[in-house]
Amino acid sequence: MRSHFLLAMIGTFAVIVGAQTQEGFISLNCGLPVDESPYDDSFNGLTFTSDSAFIQTGKSSRVDKSLNKILGKQYLTLRYFPEGRRNCYSLDVKSGTNYLIAVSSVYGNYDGLNRDPKFDIYIGPNKWLSMDLEGRQNGTKEEIIHKARSNSLDICLHKTGETFPIISAIEIRPLRNNTYVTKSGALKLSFRVYLNNTAGFIRYADDVRDRIWFPFFGSSYAQITTDLNINNSNAYEVPKSALRSAATPKNTSGPLVITWTPRPSNAQVYLYMHFAEIQALEANETREFDVILKGNFNHSGFRPTKLKVFTLFTEEPMQCDSRGCHLELVRTPKSTLPPLINALEAYAVIEFPQVETSISD
Repeated sequence: MRSHFLLAMIGTFAVIVGAQTQEGFISLNCGLPVDESPYDDSFNGLTFTSDSAFIQTGKSSRVDKSLNKILGKQYLTLRYFPEGRRNCYSLDVKSGTNYLIAVSSVYGNYDGLNRDPKFDIYIGPNKWLSMDLEGRQNGTKEEIIHKARSNSLDICLHKTGETFPIISAIEIRPLRNNTYVTKSGALKLSFRVYLNNTAGFIRYADDVRDRIWFPFFGSSYAQITTDLNINNSNAYEVPKSALRSAATPKNTSGPLVITWTPRPSNAQVYLYMHFAEIQALEANETREFDVILKGNFNHSGFRPTKLKVFTLFTEEPMQCDSRGCHLELVRTPKSTLPPLINALEAYAVIEFPQVETSISD
């Protein structure tokens, strides 16, 4: 499954439904000239502003013109940092609030040198990731869910070699504080998918939190769909369009299996599984199954609710075995129908042990 996004896709094939509020959203188009700011993205309606008010260092540039018709507007400009080992954005947030934080970087041969950058990104004093843009002509987008520890959030780029750090976009979205709760640390996105074999990806405005959902479908699955309205009013607010399809096993007496390899392989994992019954069951029909993540999680006798989402999730961090993570939905003896699943999210824990302080402190 994907661990990063191809930015040429995002903003081109999104499933978008209706208008939603952007309260609390921060959407920065890095390197955008002030006289071009703000603007509304033509594909999803998100309002982007220049990053110039949030950082005092770095220089602006544009990707090669050959990418102008491939990439969304927010990826056509960038900020690069030829001076200093550490350069930081300082952003206003609310202490104690859970945030989805996404950073996008597109090299686009802006300097004509054909040298893909490598650098690190930190949240305050804590390392989030090492960014390596080699072979990623259309860039990459990385996500993390992190609870703010103060009213200021610093996103810092660290030079690690000969190339300059670059950044194209920063997107921050507030989440409900009763979702994606961890014992410690932040959650780095491993994948977020909905089970569909034909549709494009989903994001804002259909997802009010602007999470990006990619379609995923295994060769051993059968698809079921509905056009009926689905109640998605639980804390996770999974978009309705992601719930209108589901996967069941082609072998109706067998399990539905999903496997993946976390990064790193010994990562602590949190899993969020979203279910809704989207078929009209006859009086003599039952759908009941066990949800098993081998060695970690077992929920017995689960029955999806008719046209209403229910989310099962791991309350404790889990560690999968050396072969990876193995999720099975196993039909019970009482069931007349195979198991199903509509959508699924997996995250790996990143520990942030250092106390965060703002660069303005």
